[in-house]
Amino acid sequence: MSRSGYDAVVDVDDEGDLGHTDLQEDLEFHNSTFETNPRGGKGGSNTSSGLPLPVTAGGTGSSSGAGGKRFLWTISYYAQFFDVDTSSVLSRCWAALYPRANFLDVLEGNPDLYGPFWIATTVVMILFLGGTIDNYRAVAGSGDFAYDFKLLSGAAGLIYGYTFVIPVVLYLALRYFGSESANLLECWALYGYANLIWIPVALISWSPIAILNWTFVGVGFGLSVFFLLRNLYPVLSATDQQTSKILLFVVLGLHFGLSIAIKVLFFAHGSPVSPVGDKPAAPAPPADGEKPAMLFFL
Repeated sequence: MSRSGYDAVVDVDDEGDLGHTDLQEDLEFHNSTFETNPRGGKGGSNTSSGLPLPVTAGGTGSSSGAGGKRFLWTISYYAQFFDVDTSSVLSRCWAALYPRANFLDVLEGNPDLYGPFWIATTVVMILFLGGTIDNYRAVAGSGDFAYDFKLLSGAAGLIYGYTFVIPVVLYLALRYFGSESANLLECWALYGYANLIWIPVALISWSPIAILNWTFVGVGFGLSVFFLLRNLYPVLSATDQQTSKILLFVVLGLHFGLSIAIKVLFFAHGSPVSPVGDKPAAPAPPADGEKPAMLFFL
């Protein structure tokens, strides 16, 4: 006779007979020393690399493999970074646009790449469309207009590179300078959700009024850099004072460069990504009395 969490102790005589057994007097219950979860829940997860164990790896199912491990060449390894529902993504987007609380608290220990990936993709497409509209307005009435997909490749390189490469460099720098709280997935999430403000900015920055466009870009820079610095400062301050200041200015400078690149490359006439003057000039009309040259082929 036993209950969960207890051991049943019963007196037995030398011949193996229970003999006189009074449940009220002879039966005693003691706290059990057995572990209810000998593996400690997650089986000793190692977060020093900045990449947590898969959310779906509970270590109890047969599909979890040996110890719930996931390998880099399996889809299940990357599926853990997209294990988030729509309501969570929407709440994180709102927290990025209206940052009242620390964003790392909003993540609740489950940072994702689903939101950052689709936010970056949306920004890329809107930059391409906005830059195309701006170029169309610049050459309207001067001839046929052709889409220039260098705008698309330029937007993809800029946004994807900034969103997914810069956090890796920042994470490695933080680990090198002794910040134990640095987490690569959280860095990706911070930079990814910080890009959300560029969606409305890109939608309205192809206005013909230049000063208005600069104002929109400035507002986008201010809101996004405030979001980044507010949430990165506790991690940056884990290093020594001089290093944290240097990293702080590096983060600020890189984000300022992103803002200027978005304005100059996609919402300025004569963009270096897609110059309007690339088209060959139309041949000049013949002068009065001059016959146009003709080519004859035999």
